[in-house]
Amino acid sequence: MTNTFQPVLPYPALHASHSGIWIADETGTRPIGRGEAIRIAADTPVILLNAALIGQRLGYADLSGLDLLELFAFLCPARFMVPTPRGLARVAGLPAPREDAEVASFLRAATTALLGMTDPGSDWPEREGAWTAAQSLFRLRWTWAPVLAQRLKKPEVAERWLYSKLPEWSEGAPRPQPRTVTLDPAETQARLAALTGSAAEQRQGQRAYAQAAREAFGPRMTAGAPNMVLAEAGTGIGKTLGYLAPASLWAEKADGAVWVSTFTKALQRQLGQESARLFPDAAMRRAKVVTRKGRENYLCLLNLEDALQGGFAGRAAVLAQLVARWAAYSADGDMVGGDLPGWLPTLFRRNGATALTDRRGECVYAGCPHYRKCFIERSSRASAEADLVIANHALVMVNAARGRESTTRPTRYVFDEGHHIFDAADAMFSTALTGSETIELRRWVIGPESGGRGRRRGLAARLSDVASYDEGGGRAIADAVAAAQALASDGWLQRIGEGAPFGPIEALLAAVRGLTYARAEKEGEAGYGLETELAEPDPALIEAAGPAAEALDALVRPLVALGRRLEAVLDEAPDWMDGPARARIEGAVASLAWRADTVAAWLSLLARIGGPIAGDFVDWLAVDRVEGRDYDIGLHRHWLDPTRPFAETVLKQAHGVLVTSATLRGGGADSEQGWDVAEARTGANHLLRGASRFAAESPFDYASQAEVLIVTDVKRGDMGALANAYARLGVASGGGMLGLFTAIRRLRGVHARIADRLAREGLPLYAQHVDPIDTGTLVDIFRDDPAASLLGTDALRDGVDVPGRSLRLVVLEGVPWPKPTVLHAARRLAGGGSAYDDRIVRARLAQAFGRLIRRADDHGAFVLLSAAMPSRLLTAFPPGVSIRRVTLDEAVPRAAALPSVTQTGHEARATAATETNT
Repeated sequence: MTNTFQPVLPYPALHASHSGIWIADETGTRPIGRGEAIRIAADTPVILLNAALIGQRLGYADLSGLDLLELFAFLCPARFMVPTPRGLARVAGLPAPREDAEVASFLRAATTALLGMTDPGSDWPEREGAWTAAQSLFRLRWTWAPVLAQRLKKPEVAERWLYSKLPEWSEGAPRPQPRTVTLDPAETQARLAALTGSAAEQRQGQRAYAQAAREAFGPRMTAGAPNMVLAEAGTGIGKTLGYLAPASLWAEKADGAVWVSTFTKALQRQLGQESARLFPDAAMRRAKVVTRKGRENYLCLLNLEDALQGGFAGRAAVLAQLVARWAAYSADGDMVGGDLPGWLPTLFRRNGATALTDRRGECVYAGCPHYRKCFIERSSRASAEADLVIANHALVMVNAARGRESTTRPTRYVFDEGHHIFDAADAMFSTALTGSETIELRRWVIGPESGGRGRRRGLAARLSDVASYDEGGGRAIADAVAAAQALASDGWLQRIGEGAPFGPIEALLAAVRGLTYARAEKEGEAGYGLETELAEPDPALIEAAGPAAEALDALVRPLVALGRRLEAVLDEAPDWMDGPARARIEGAVASLAWRADTVAAWLSLLARIGGPIAGDFVDWLAVDRVEGRDYDIGLHRHWLDPTRPFAETVLKQAHGVLVTSATLRGGGADSEQGWDVAEARTGANHLLRGASRFAAESPFDYASQAEVLIVTDVKRGDMGALANAYARLGVASGGGMLGLFTAIRRLRGVHARIADRLAREGLPLYAQHVDPIDTGTLVDIFRDDPAASLLGTDALRDGVDVPGRSLRLVVLEGVPWPKPTVLHAARRLAGGGSAYDDRIVRARLAQAFGRLIRRADDHGAFVLLSAAMPSRLLTAFPPGVSIRRVTLDEAVPRAAALPSVTQTGHEARATAATETNT
């Protein structure tokens, strides 16, 4: 075929999709086979877009080349791009290819356009630091480095490097406690009108919602009894601005911070964007609105320095250089859901990305040379002065449970996506005495044992000055290091598998594995995780529990003693203790308390073996497996009702709490029962003062905008029939299909059967757990291409906002019954048996249906592939929506007749390309 685009570079470009493979060079574009593509890629530098994805499609995992995504990450750090030809066309200012056969030639032209940014006269905002970074990447033999070296001119003045460029945070006086104020209803409505804009339609539901939310910001009258509001707002009400109106007004009048907590990173990003309505000026917005996440989300500058100075090798070292380029331009250093492209770590097969964050709690705080420039510390201090802190459920609970930032503890919370509070609390307040957890604790205490490279240091190295100053502290450190030798160490899984565990903890894990296999393994389930109740333990487990408990007790005692000695050192304030040293020791005290609490919880769990049942908890043994191989073993404890510790640590300490969601009552069969469920799953029923209730129905006309189709002739367990149903529905709708699965195995099986079939119709298909792309980027791709379809699991059932024609069909593989785990069985027994299961299913169905209609002009169909759908669960769907039981042959034409589907897949992609070009 003839080239549509005009490239300059001599390199060929390679593109592979489910519909074919093409190569483009100076002579034009031609289709080729997989073998020839692999040979060319192995022998010649080729231009690619997402080498990991192309390599997977070719069946050539080691594929490498001139990846345009890596080039974009170098040229445009901290900028957003959808990693598809259409997304690349948008940033390169080129017409988008209309079909797969044009992509290869387009990539060559896009390369020229991107490299044009480096021209001396171009307006390239990220020019500073590029030459220096390119020199480092050249030494690492990065594929783009020779090309860039020819184009980048050495600056006349030495460039500022990352660590000299980053600003320092400054310490301020403690913020006073918020003033006691009462919000005026008229002022609240005026603030809402200002946020929505004078031209916006006045929505009565939103106005009523803002008034109800206002109650959470009134003065608290009784200690331990916050003003709690449960507010369900149907999709389309505008709840975000509805609660931001009273929240921002209270923050302004009381001079206090409101913490808005979410469950998904997508909503955190959305809230950050909405805050522009509150503070249009960017500088003021940065001061008034701060996004907070757990420290494991942020780049650790000390880890990065270690990686840049030789701690990383090969491709991981290239990633470190690109991350350093990004860090110099990042708004907040957030590597997970922030302005670092989510697709960047996946290009390196996640080699090294996690090592650039503080995932092991090894921060030395003020002992770090980059402490005053630390992204985490800057975010923490900024939130102390902010009006609005956008956080997540896990961080809120961690801060409350571990006593972090007690002097700036918030008094007002908004829990958006409130139906997830139960799950977040369940994860936060659980206990896991597993091999992976114990080996992490061992490494934290002892430090490196195998001579590996890296900056990992043990307690003795991190607190050497304290040990030399305080004899009691030094003795506690030595005792902790000695006791930690009893924990699991490198190679523990292999030793247990061979029947030769070393030490009391490994012996305990071996006994856990033996009993779990004896009781839990079933025919056909050997490749998956196994679990069994911690009831009637066998003699081997009982015998192993005693020495394990003694070993853990020997560890927790010096950890507690060391924490007390450090507190004494802080009180004594010796001459050598300056401000940074104090901050480092305070950080060590907090870390020690966390570890000591963890070990104490392990001891409590071990006391259960052979002892009385703890009625508030559910205990079990588990062997975690993947593809027939063990990867972790241990004992687990969860609260039967995790909202109890949540209410004690978070709710009772607050003055006002708003819990809101579009599906807050999603598990109730009727209105009153729905509120009872909402109170039980948010902790409201553990408070002395009951929560107030508010509900606003969605303004959407579901009767005319959506329908529910229950397909009755797809046999359960028939993978061929299931795949055929997804394929026919996806083709009929012309893409725009979100396919949801309850099992990864079935998702992969369906994807393998239908990807080529959809591709022949011009309909790209993406899938979680198949494509080497992170979930956030998959959603970005799906949202950007109305002809695309996306398959996923629970993570896509909730929190995905894809308005418009990009999502017009939701297909669920079957009734989403809860998995029959030990934990679920216990909660089911306590929660009403089958009625408990029904509540869970109704909530999941409501959440899945909620992905479909996001705007007043959206139309779509929700398809459930299950003949066994009980009628009693149909109350999960909005009143008025049409529900039909049909055959697949009847469902397919209804999917094809959706009002938003007016084109074939190829036509839709052509139209989308035209929209991009204009």
